[in-house]
Amino acid sequence: MPNLFDPIQLGAIHAPNRVLMAPLTRGRASQSHVPQPIMAEYYAQRASAGLIISEATGISQQGLGWPFAPGLWSDEQAAAWQPITDAVHKAGGRIVAQLWHMGRVVHSSFNGGAAPVSASATRAPGRAHTYVGRQEYDVARPLELDEIPGLLGDYARAARNAIAAGFDGVQIHAANGYLIDQFLRDGSNHRNDAYGGAPENRIRLLREVAETVAREIGADRTAVRLSPNGDSQGCDDSDAASVFVPAAAALDAIGIAFLELREPGPDGTFGRTEVPKQSPAIRAVFRRPLVLNSDYVSAAQAQAAIDSGVADAISFGRTFLANPDLPERLRAGAPLNADVMATWYSQGPEGYVDYPALETASA
Repeated sequence: MPNLFDPIQLGAIHAPNRVLMAPLTRGRASQSHVPQPIMAEYYAQRASAGLIISEATGISQQGLGWPFAPGLWSDEQAAAWQPITDAVHKAGGRIVAQLWHMGRVVHSSFNGGAAPVSASATRAPGRAHTYVGRQEYDVARPLELDEIPGLLGDYARAARNAIAAGFDGVQIHAANGYLIDQFLRDGSNHRNDAYGGAPENRIRLLREVAETVAREIGADRTAVRLSPNGDSQGCDDSDAASVFVPAAAALDAIGIAFLELREPGPDGTFGRTEVPKQSPAIRAVFRRPLVLNSDYVSAAQAQAAIDSGVADAISFGRTFLANPDLPERLRAGAPLNADVMATWYSQGPEGYVDYPALETASA
């Protein structure tokens, strides 16, 4: 049975351990979604991860509705990512870019008042984070069939830009109630065309995006994140197994590098796994590396998931946020820094690059 600290091959990427850094939105880019120099220090500090999955990064202005989040649709954004990936590689790390379209969770204020797009005309619950405070979400308009080729083109362009910017690959964000997840689930997808209704139709957009990106940069540098759980930002499904298991099988057939599953507990954020976990059934149809995520805080807990035969690796989120040298701490059984919620999304270095590494904390 593999150990948490054994190497693993993730498609074209050789990871020296199975402690992956999960994507973590941090809000340190500019208001025009250009990465900032401080991000190089942040990511390089965490280069001992087997693989860093970047914070969610917009594929287009239409798809990005989070203040100070980065994008990858422009030459300026790609150029600003280059010193960040260089810093990670210089520190001995590997990093992939998570590609993000938020769908109905984009507030219209990010797009000059234009309504967001989704699978159907629905509204996300709660309030959006905007540059002028919290505001109610808008009612989305259904994405038209003739718009889908343009959407696929946005994913292809962002994937090309990621490789040009020095990323080792990309991960398609298909989880957490964002656009692709809105298409996957029957609670948010009410379409009656080729992208709605039966599970094989609701899977269609995910499959087409994954095929598009794989053609652009190679399947061995393409990964996907799913959240096969209960309600996630208002997205839910009446029969999760009927859609997520065949979705995983379709991704396996494409030959993606790895699949990450976010399975938060009953008190989780951005989704709660209140139905039986789908990961064992997904494991049965997905033959490539499977990464589990959410609420892992110890080596023993992560190793148990690997020993179960379901997980090949574990991605750590908030634990990595506060512990830049997490693999070393887990290996040594050392104490962990606690993360500070107040600085999760703030600008500047506080709560971003000032969490101490083990040797600093011990000095």
